This record gives sequence, structure tokens and C-alpha cells, in this order.
Amino acid sequence: MDHTGGSNGEVPVAVDDNAATITVANSRFNIAQCSSSSCNQQGTNKWATLLLAYKSLGVVFGGLVTSPLYVYPSMALKSPTKDDYLGIYSIMFWTLTLIGVVKYACIALKADDQGEGGTFALYSLLCRHMNIGSITSTTIVNSQSSLSYNNLHQGFEKPSRLGMFIERSLIARRVLFFIAILGMCMLIGDGILTPAISVLSAMDGIRGPFPEFSNSLVEALSALVLVVLFLVQKFGTGRVSFLFSPIMGAWTLTTPLIGIYNIIYHYPSIFKAISPHYIYQFFSRNGHEGWLLLNGMVLCITGSEALFADLGHFNRPSIQIAFLSLIYPSLILTYAGQTAYLIKNPNDHEDGFYKFIPKKLYWPMFVIASLAAIVASQSLISATFSVIKQSVVLDYFPRIKIVHTSSSNEGQVYSPETNYTLMVLCVAVILIFGEGKEIGNAFGVVIILVMLITTLLLILVMIVIWKTPPLLVTLFTLIFLTLETIYTTSVFTKIKQGGWIPFAISLILAFIMFGWFYGRQRKLQYELTHKLDINYLKTLISDPSLQRVPGLCFFYTNIQDRGEGFTPVLGHYLKNMKSIHQVIVLTTLRYLLVPKVGPDKRYVVKPLGPKGVYGCLIQYGYADSVSLQGDFVSQVVCLIENFEGREMGDFREAVVHVRGKTRFYVSKKCTRFDRFMLGFYEFMHSNCRSGLPTLGVPLQQRIEVGMLYEA
Repeated sequence: MDHTGGSNGEVPVAVDDNAATITVANSRFNIAQCSSSSCNQQGTNKWATLLLAYKSLGVVFGGLVTSPLYVYPSMALKSPTKDDYLGIYSIMFWTLTLIGVVKYACIALKADDQGEGGTFALYSLLCRHMNIGSITSTTIVNSQSSLSYNNLHQGFEKPSRLGMFIERSLIARRVLFFIAILGMCMLIGDGILTPAISVLSAMDGIRGPFPEFSNSLVEALSALVLVVLFLVQKFGTGRVSFLFSPIMGAWTLTTPLIGIYNIIYHYPSIFKAISPHYIYQFFSRNGHEGWLLLNGMVLCITGSEALFADLGHFNRPSIQIAFLSLIYPSLILTYAGQTAYLIKNPNDHEDGFYKFIPKKLYWPMFVIASLAAIVASQSLISATFSVIKQSVVLDYFPRIKIVHTSSSNEGQVYSPETNYTLMVLCVAVILIFGEGKEIGNAFGVVIILVMLITTLLLILVMIVIWKTPPLLVTLFTLIFLTLETIYTTSVFTKIKQGGWIPFAISLILAFIMFGWFYGRQRKLQYELTHKLDINYLKTLISDPSLQRVPGLCFFYTNIQDRGEGFTPVLGHYLKNMKSIHQVIVLTTLRYLLVPKVGPDKRYVVKPLGPKGVYGCLIQYGYADSVSLQGDFVSQVVCLIENFEGREMGDFREAVVHVRGKTRFYVSKKCTRFDRFMLGFYEFMHSNCRSGLPTLGVPLQQRIEVGMLYEA
């Protein structure tokens, strides 16, 4: 991954004579402050939180707060009555209250993984607390490893019986992994459908005053708007959110005001529908038809997952403040106003948003709605960047370029390949499935499945980590699983009418992830089977024909922290080159199931026995900026000098980074499945970014050693 941003200036390094770890001193971690500054700091933090809350309007809540554009048009209403509309509003009110306020704002945001949110953060949190690691091909430290640094995982309480069952059961661990992967794939599918339906619904408003505008023209205009939106993503979440937040603020304030106007003018007693009695009456009267209408009503909670998934871009207090003080009241009043208008104009539901706007305000609101729909797309685009970055770091996805767009917030990332792929898919969805109802049906499937997966993982978090009393867990399970299961059964009736789209997207993404994971696992198995032990390494290095040249060589291996052993590429290199640098640092990058690793736990260096041979473990979290640029070499050299008892100034000028570039030799003995999956993996591997450039290693210092692994 390529990275930009980060702290500027030199970072002082403190080296402990008795330990092979580096402590990095940084002003951000300086806690020695004069007592008179503490109050000022608290005041500053409050203003910083409010500023983040303001910025979150333009990133987190766009999809949720613009849902009135397409909720009523997505319902297949047939001659609706006043009581029908009251029942619909009651359902939407309680859906927003229970899922939006209770589940996400009050519960899910507290289940963050050190500031990161989303289904994968829940998965990593569960894996770490249950001490099961992840089903991954990346390096996870073995308890027997000579390079382990396990303080990050200490101090957890004894797991519950459910936690111990999952620890022991491979099937349970695989099911948990599958649920997390499905949640990630569905969230990416959400990132494709949210921009499409939001912009298309807003642009469709132009046909009100100009009915001669054809569907094709509206679709082309929507596609053009989306292309522009994706082109500005490279400027980063921070800049984009500051630009978009005023637009979202205008939308959030104007729509409830129009809603209040419609309530007063059309149906002042609309809020009596808050009583759940109207929900009971609605289903008693409509039965099966009422159940089918739920697949349109579920869109009222569109974008609620972004409230959790975008947590890494902001923080919990800022999101809670923005949602509870602005977004939730705005939605309640806007839907109340729409419903009040439709009670008096029951057949206008096909254009339920633009019809309820007073004529004098039509064009100003059209402009605001169009801009707000563009902003709405940002929430899921940002969430998709975060999910892809987490997947790449933990080796579930092929290596792509990841750019950190903020020096102060590691969660703000941008991926060019992801961005332009999303752009193409969004435009394709609009041009192929231009009818709003088909996209709405697809959208409903994505929304409810992501919410259902989050609920299942939250239940596990309550039981395994929080040790929540059984009564509260049962209450949470009954309310939310029942509510979301009912929505799911309704939404699945629309599979043939567009609901298959997210399944197709998720299937493709899951196949890519599985193919990459399978190939990485097979490579790891080969390396563990053919690893070099320390004694064989000593024999190779002590060979008189092997020349030792001045300089420092970082040799990257995936397996040295799994026990005493090294990659077979090292032996291949030594046998063919017949030379090696005087100082060899066998380096392993270890990705932990934590968002961030503290600077004092970043590097672990230890002599391995043969003269001039050291092991180096570099530990990163999935939300860290992974780069070997800057002072990495200097910090490691400081530690080696500590062991050598002498300065190594000359070696700093002759540094190389050596990495294996391995390929599978697929023999005829392999099964058809192996031949197909390994061939697919090799195709992805040959077209993804190489490991050393993504780590920021300078071109002139890179060496890649080719080797065939027999499958």
C-alpha cells in the first residue's frame, strides 16, 4: 500500500540496553502538562468534538438523512387509505427509533475496536477476546515464537462458555469468519447502490416541472453527477466532508421545516401514529399485502450501518451528537410531513418527496436535494474505502493502493482502484437498472442483511466480551432479531425484481477474497513444510564459498515468528547468489487483530545465533499506516548496534530489501479444484501491486528473488 500523510519532523528514539524494542517519543503522546492547561484542553476537546460532529454530516449521515427521497416511491401501494399511511408512519418511526437510536447510536457505537467500527471490527474484537486469532494467511505470532510480543493480548477475562465453544470448534470459527466476510461484501455492495439510488431519485425531480424529460436523460445526468463525485474522492475525507457538510446541514434543517408546514397544513394530529396500536391495525387490515410493503419501508433506515462503519473517520461522541440532535429529529419530522401530505393526497405516493414541497420552494429544494443526494453517496464510499483497507492489510484481498489522506486521523483513507471500480459499477447500475423500484429492491436486500449480520455479532459481543446479563441479551435478541427477520422475509420476495444484484456483487467479491485467501494459505503451508531451521541456516552462512559483503540486508519472511524456521526463499537465494551482506535482518511484518499498535510495541529485534543475523518483528494494526519509509532503518540499526557493541554507520549507506517473488508450479497431480483456484490466485497475484513498493521501499533498494513452489 502507498501511504501519504503522517507526522512531520524527526522522531526521537529511546533504546533500552536490556530489551530489543523501540520506544518512540512523540509530542502527541506527551502527558506531562501544566495543571493550568487541563481546563483549556477540555474546552478544546469539546470544540473539536463539535467540529467533528459538523463534519460527520457530510460523510456519515448522507444516506440516512436523504432516504425520504425514495422510501414512499419504492412502496407498491394500492389505493392507500388514511389508516394505511398512519400505520406506515408508525412502522417507520419505531424502526428509526429502535434500530437507529437504540441499536446503533447507543449500543453498536460502544462496540468499537479501539475507534474502528463496522462488521470486521466486531469480528476482530471477538477473535482477540476469544483468543482464536483470525482465519488468515498473514503472520500471527505463535506463543513459542522467539520474537513474540504478547502484551497486546494480555489482560482479557476468562471467556464465557460460548466463547470457549467457538475457540474449540473449527466449524464455529469458520461460520464466524463467513459472517464477517459476508458483512464486508454486503457493505461494499451498499457502497455501489447508495450513490445510484440517491442521485437517481434526486435527479428524477426534474421531471416534475418538465415531464418531457425522458428516463434516459435523467439516467445520463445522474451518471454524469456520479462521475464527478468519484473524481473528487482523491482529495480525502476531511476536505470532502468540510465541503459537503454545509450542503447536508441545509438539507437536514430545511426538510423538517417543510415537514412541519405539511403537518400543520394537512394533518396536525399525525403524531398519534406513534402509538404501536396503528402497527397492529395496519397488519390486521392488510395482512400479506402489508407484509410485502415492508420491503419499501426498510429503506427508511438506509445508511444506518455507515453510522457504525464510518466510526474510524470520526469518533463516537461526534457521531452520537450529530445523530441524536439533528439527524433523528429531522427524519421523524420529514416523514411525518410526507405522511401528512399523503393522507390528504393519497395517490401522490409515486413521487412522495417532491409533491409534498410547496411550489414556491420547489426549485431551491430541487437544488438542495440534488446536492444532498451527492453527499449521501459519500457515507458508503468512505465506509467502502475503510473496509477494503482492512481486508488488504489482513491479507483477505489482493494488494491495492491505499492512500492515507490525513496526518491526524489514520482512519481517513482513499483507494484509487476501489474508487474507480465503484464509479464504473455505480454508473452501470444506473444505466442498466434505471427503474428506481429495481434498485430499491436491491438496496433493501443489502440494508437488511448488513443490519442482521451486525445484530448477530453484537449478540456475541454482549455474551463473550461485555458479559451482559442474560435477561438483557435475551431482550435485545428478541427485539432486534425478530424485527430484522420480519424485514428480511419481506425483502427476499423481491429477489427476482432486482434483489439479486447485491447477491451477485457479494458473490464476486467473496470469490475474489476466497481465491486470494486460498492461494496465500497454500503458499504458507509450503513455506512451513520446506522451512529452513536455524542449524541449516548456520551451515549455509558458515560455508567458506559464501562471501560476506559490507552492508545491511532486510530479508522478508512470513514464518519466522511461527517457531524456529525461515522461508525457503532464503536458502534459494544463498545457494544461487553465493554472497550475503555482513548484517542480515530477517524481517516479518505481523498484522494484528487490533486497529493500532503503539509505537513502543512496533519493533522487536533479537539476535538469532549466527554472527550478523538478526530477527526483526514489525507489528501493525489493521488501521495503521503500513510503511517502511522514514526512520525505520535507523531505528533497527540502533538496536543492532546495541547488540553489536559498536557503531554501524557505514552500513546505513548500503541497505537492500530482499523479498521472494514466488509462483506456484501446478502439476498434473493437482485436483481440478486446485488447478482452478491456484490459477485464479496467480492471475490476481500477477496483476496486484508488489509487496515492497506498497511498503514504501525505495526502488533502488529493492531485490525480488524468484522461486517456484510446487502445489
